[in-house]
Amino acid sequence: MKNYTDIIIVGAGLSGVGAACHLERKNSDKSYIIFEARDELGGTWSLFKYPGIRSDSDMYTFGFSFKTWDNPKSFADAPNILKYLNEAASEYKIKDKIKYQTKVLSANFDTQNKLWSITTKDKNENEEIYHSRFLFSCTGYYNYDEGYTPDFNGMENFQGKIIHPQHWPENLDYKNKRVVVIGSGATAVTIVPEMADETSKITMLQRSPTYVGAFPNNDKYAELFKKYFPKKIAHKLIRFKNIFVQILFFQACKIWPNYMKKLLINAAQKKLGDFPAKPHFEPNYNPWDQRFCVAPDGDLFKVVRSGKANVITDKIDSFYKTGIKLASGKNLEADIIISATGLKLLAFGGSKITIDNAEYNPADAITYKGLMLSGLPNCIFFAGYTNASWTLKSDLTSEYASRLFKLMDKEKYSFFMPKVENQNMNISPLLNLNSGYIHRSSHLFPKQGSKLPWKLYQNYFLDYKMLRINNIKDKNLILN
Repeated sequence: MKNYTDIIIVGAGLSGVGAACHLERKNSDKSYIIFEARDELGGTWSLFKYPGIRSDSDMYTFGFSFKTWDNPKSFADAPNILKYLNEAASEYKIKDKIKYQTKVLSANFDTQNKLWSITTKDKNENEEIYHSRFLFSCTGYYNYDEGYTPDFNGMENFQGKIIHPQHWPENLDYKNKRVVVIGSGATAVTIVPEMADETSKITMLQRSPTYVGAFPNNDKYAELFKKYFPKKIAHKLIRFKNIFVQILFFQACKIWPNYMKKLLINAAQKKLGDFPAKPHFEPNYNPWDQRFCVAPDGDLFKVVRSGKANVITDKIDSFYKTGIKLASGKNLEADIIISATGLKLLAFGGSKITIDNAEYNPADAITYKGLMLSGLPNCIFFAGYTNASWTLKSDLTSEYASRLFKLMDKEKYSFFMPKVENQNMNISPLLNLNSGYIHRSSHLFPKQGSKLPWKLYQNYFLDYKMLRINNIKDKNLILN
């Protein structure tokens, strides 16, 4: 068959590269090809160019289980993450399997032949059809074409520059400029300390605060493990320690929200000195109702404490010629306004999914074990945790896929599909954070059920048992 391969992987970001490396490690008999819409691998880490872009998860858990993180810094910037991804791609010889500037337009599953037909478009607008037995969706859930900017009143009146971090202009000159960063999430928390040394004044303008915690960028325990253990063993020990701490912290926030809130605000106040933590670092929700922000070595607190940066908690009334008028009546002068106001989400990279040429809507589906969708055959999607490192879950997904393929080869199966037996199960949104960008797009995404294997517990140890130890066969998964 022309253009046939066993597996088609959509996306060459963290998940796609990881999935391909896992196939080389554990299912080397399977052929595959990776389609990447952009012109280089790396996904988020090659797309975003704003100052200071870095992971907000430690690299021992954000990196792959099979490749050690050797940099002494726990939280890496985008260039070092890209270097790490390129090293992994070279070590496992997957680079020649990537087709760049190839966008997946649609995917149709033929139930009679148990085959996917994938329609792609290249940079010259030429369309081509590829076939595979299995499909891996590794597109993440961000819209790579555009970010989210609210329709602020009077934006057209502002005579300076308005920039969304997703489309950062090359060689932007912000030296001795007045900069306002609108937002309080991970992007704003990253940009403000990075730009503070060069701007004449930089202000983080937030409608509502976010929990921000200071974590050391050099992990003393990691240094200790690396000193006394071989590299691979040290990596596993650090990884386990960090996973355990992440889960412990998340559970503490859920069990004792008031106590943890007080603890986090008091810790912020100690780092801020005379600058008041309340109301600027006191959210109106409980810890981990929204994603928690990390300030490596307390960099955000340091620039605020020193007076190099300011934080204002207020609502925007309107833009005017030289700045922003706030709801309180104050004016905020600016030469550059950065709209770190969030991202747009996109399911399956925006490609159209059909079964026997009939439309399949992922928003009507329920997730199975957090890696398949009810009623969708021979497809595995890769999605990470919302309360821990993304890669922890995508790694487990690859491990499960490897076990599944070995079982199918042994039993001569060529088809798998999750099917919901209990139609009266309670249904809830897939993404369990109370964040604006999730609320705006939750109607586009699959749902989760009220019990395993349809419910997501966002817990690595529970998922480890379910995906790496429990029997593959169960009554909810059709295999033939």
